[in-house]
Amino acid sequence: MKKNLFILIALCGTAFSGSAQQKTYLEMLANQPKWVDSVFNKLNRRERIAQMFFVRAHTNLGQKYTDSVGQVIKREQLGGVIFFQGGPGRQAIATNAYQKLSRVPLIVANDGEWGLGMRLDSTISYPYQMTLGAIQNKDLIYKMGLEVAKDYKRMGMQMNLAPDADINNNPKNPVINYRSFGENKYNVATKVAAYMKGMQDGGLLTTLKHFPGHGDTDVDSHYDLPQLTFSANRLDTLEMYPFRELIKQGASGVMIAHMNIPSLDNTPNLPSTLSKPIVTGILKQKLGFKGLIISDAMDMKGVVKYFKNGEADLMGIIAGNDILELSENSDRAIKLVRKAVRQDRISMKDIDASVRKILTAKYWAGLTKRDTVVTQGIVAAVNRNASNALVQELANASVTLLKGKDYIKRLIPIRRTAIISIGVPSVTTFQKEIAKGYYNSVYYVLDKDANPTQISNIAREIGAFDQVIVGIHDSRSRPANNIPLNTGVKNFIKELSTKNAVFALFANPYNLAGLSGLENSKGLVVAYQKEDFMQISAAAVINNRLVPTGKLPVSVAPFYKFGEGL
Repeated sequence: MKKNLFILIALCGTAFSGSAQQKTYLEMLANQPKWVDSVFNKLNRRERIAQMFFVRAHTNLGQKYTDSVGQVIKREQLGGVIFFQGGPGRQAIATNAYQKLSRVPLIVANDGEWGLGMRLDSTISYPYQMTLGAIQNKDLIYKMGLEVAKDYKRMGMQMNLAPDADINNNPKNPVINYRSFGENKYNVATKVAAYMKGMQDGGLLTTLKHFPGHGDTDVDSHYDLPQLTFSANRLDTLEMYPFRELIKQGASGVMIAHMNIPSLDNTPNLPSTLSKPIVTGILKQKLGFKGLIISDAMDMKGVVKYFKNGEADLMGIIAGNDILELSENSDRAIKLVRKAVRQDRISMKDIDASVRKILTAKYWAGLTKRDTVVTQGIVAAVNRNASNALVQELANASVTLLKGKDYIKRLIPIRRTAIISIGVPSVTTFQKEIAKGYYNSVYYVLDKDANPTQISNIAREIGAFDQVIVGIHDSRSRPANNIPLNTGVKNFIKELSTKNAVFALFANPYNLAGLSGLENSKGLVVAYQKEDFMQISAAAVINNRLVPTGKLPVSVAPFYKFGEGL
C-alpha cells in the first residue's frame, strides 16, 4: 500500500512538473521564477542595461569577423546575438563559443520568416508567407511552426524574429510584399496565429512584426524613413488588427517598425521605434501587451537618418523597447543610457522591468541549463524527411486555379503537347513533371531576354501541337514585382493567351498585373514562387492529379480579387 502511494505521489509530481513546463512565457512573466531574481541581483547597473542589446553575427564572413563578435560579447556582456547569413555547422560552433563568453546565457535568434533557409545555407526553406496566405487549412501552418521550432532548438536558438503580421494592402510595397500573408486583415490574423502558436508550442519565442503595420508603405525602411499619413482610426481598425488579436492570443514578442506616423505622434521625423506614445502609450497601455518589445534593426537608415551618434538607441529605450537589436555601437549606447538614468531622463525601475522580462524569457526558453549545441550531424538534423514532406504539402495546399477548371480536365494525355518554360535558361522541374502526364510532349525553353528570332522559332514550331502548357518563371532569388521579362517575351505570352494554352505562374501574384492577356487564357494556375516544390504542385494540378484548394491572398487589379480560386 505504501509502495503504491509512493508511486502515485511520484506520478502526481511528474504531472505537476509537466504542467509547470507548459506555462506560456506570459504566464511565467506574471509569476517570475526564482532564477530570474538570483541572476538579476548579481548584475550591476551597467550589466542590466547591457542585457537589452543584441549584437549582429554572421558565419559567412570569415573567422576574424566571428571572433570580433565574440570580443564584443565578452567585453560588453550583452543580452543576445542575432545571426544572419551563414551555415548550420559554422553557426553551431559560433553559438557554443559565444555562450561560453557570456556570464548570463545569451538569447540566440535570427529572423526565419520561412524557416532557417531564410538565412542559412544547407537548410530547409518553407514557402513564403504570401504563398501560405493562399492555404485554407491553417493546421498545416501550425505544423510548420512546430517544425521551425524543432530546427531552431536543434541550432541552439531560442527566438525567431517572425512571423510577419503586416497586412500587405499596397501592391507596390518594396519591403514587405511576399513576406505578408496578404491583404485581408482576418486572413492575416488567422494565418499568423497558426504559425506563431506552432512555434511557441514548440518552445520558441516569437516576434510579431512590424508594429503598428508596415504593409501600406512604398518606402523601404532599411534605406529611408517611410511615412504613414493615415488616420489613427484607420490604423487602429486595419493595420493594428492582427497585432491586437494576436496579443489576445498570447504573443510572446512584438517588433516595432521604423515609420513616421503623424496621426499617432506628430514629432517631426520621429520613427515609431523611438515614440513613447506609440510603444508605451498604444502597444503597452492601450493594447495591453505584456511581452517582449523588440526594436527593428537599429542600424537601418529609417531610424538613424535623423537620430545619430547613439541618440536613437537611447530614445528607443526611453520609448519603452525592451530589446534593441543591432545597435551601431552598443558600448556607446549603454553609456548614453547610464547617463540618462543619472539625469532622470529614464528611470532605472523601467530598465529593471525590461531586464526581468528578458531574464524570464531566457528561463522559459531553457537557458538555465547550459547545453552545448551538438555539431555532429547537424545538417541532417535540420533537413528531416518530415519537414521536406510538409513543404510539399504546404505547396499543394497553396496552389491556386484562377481559370480553366473544365478545360484542364479535358486535356488528353496522348495528344501532342508543347511544354514551354519562359524566363529560364534551361528545362525546368515543371516541364519534367508535366511530361509524366502528357506522354507525347516536347520541351521548349525561352529565356527572359530571348531575341525576336528565338521567339518566332518557337511560335512557328508550336503551331503543330494540339495542346500547349506554359510555365512563366521568375528567375530572381526573391519573388518581387516587375518580373524581368523583355517586351518581346511578354508579347509572346499575350499572343499565346489567345490560343489554347494553359499557364502556370511561378512568381509573386502581383506580377499578373504586368502580364497582359493572361486573363483571357484557357487556363491559369498561380503557384506564387519559383521553387521546385511549387512547380511539382502546379504540374500535379495540370496533370489532374491534385485538386487545387488555394485562394488568392491579394487582389491584383483589374481582373483578380482576394479570395478567388476555383
